[in-house]
Amino acid sequence: MALRIITADERISAAQGKTTIALFGPSGVGKTSLLKTLPAAETLCIDLEAGMKSVQDWPGDSIPVRTFADALDIACLIGGVNPAADETSVFCERHYNHVVGLYPDLVALVAKKRIVFVDSITDLTRQAMAWAKTRPEAFSEKSGKPDTRGAYGLLAREVIGLLKHLQHAEAKTVIFVGILEKVTDEFSRITWQPQMEGGKAGRELPGIVDQVISMSLFAPDGDPGSAADWRHDPERGEVRRFVCRAGNPFGLPAKDRSGRLDVTEPPDLGALLSKINAKGQYP
Repeated sequence: MALRIITADERISAAQGKTTIALFGPSGVGKTSLLKTLPAAETLCIDLEAGMKSVQDWPGDSIPVRTFADALDIACLIGGVNPAADETSVFCERHYNHVVGLYPDLVALVAKKRIVFVDSITDLTRQAMAWAKTRPEAFSEKSGKPDTRGAYGLLAREVIGLLKHLQHAEAKTVIFVGILEKVTDEFSRITWQPQMEGGKAGRELPGIVDQVISMSLFAPDGDPGSAADWRHDPERGEVRRFVCRAGNPFGLPAKDRSGRLDVTEPPDLGALLSKINAKGQYP
């Protein structure tokens, strides 16, 4: 790919056409149901956890994915050719042409979708771990016995590569959904962190995406209107909210690169994307 200058107008237009989001919430909080807040005709759900029961009446398209190899193929189809990949690597031109030949019916479907909803990144890492354990890197060269460190290293490289490839998908908003896990240490201190196989992919994910959003249950604490008016109550809270900014008083993972979001926002992805892109429409 030849080097070229990107003008301010082109950069602004591209920013309005795509956003990458990592959205985490406890099991059962209703993450998958957020599909109903997105335009169905323009949204594609990559279903990695067979969890579409809660949105069985959603009129959009979904693709079930049960193996990491299939996840790599659909990521290649969505993200296109990686110009930096050699011909023996995933996402190279040879890989892309192979996937197009295997799934010609998916090419047109993917092309017309502007939003990709990946449900879930937690299950993606589980599939990746199952795949990594079968690879030569997961076995010791000397003894031939399983090498857990090798498997985790391969898992991290491949998952991060897949996430970055989807991040570069032209004119597509990609939303990675995952489980938010409550962790209590030996001093009874509580923290919240994404539930993913291996630590490296989870640590690098916030640096890959534009936005990190936590979704949880809250109870009103005064007149709702600011973060101070909500009390985080994941056990008994009745109101779902997004937490969107780092340094929030709830200790939940969050990051807002747009600078346009409040500490908490209503659980509506369509409205959230409109606010991020400040155009009064979906990205």
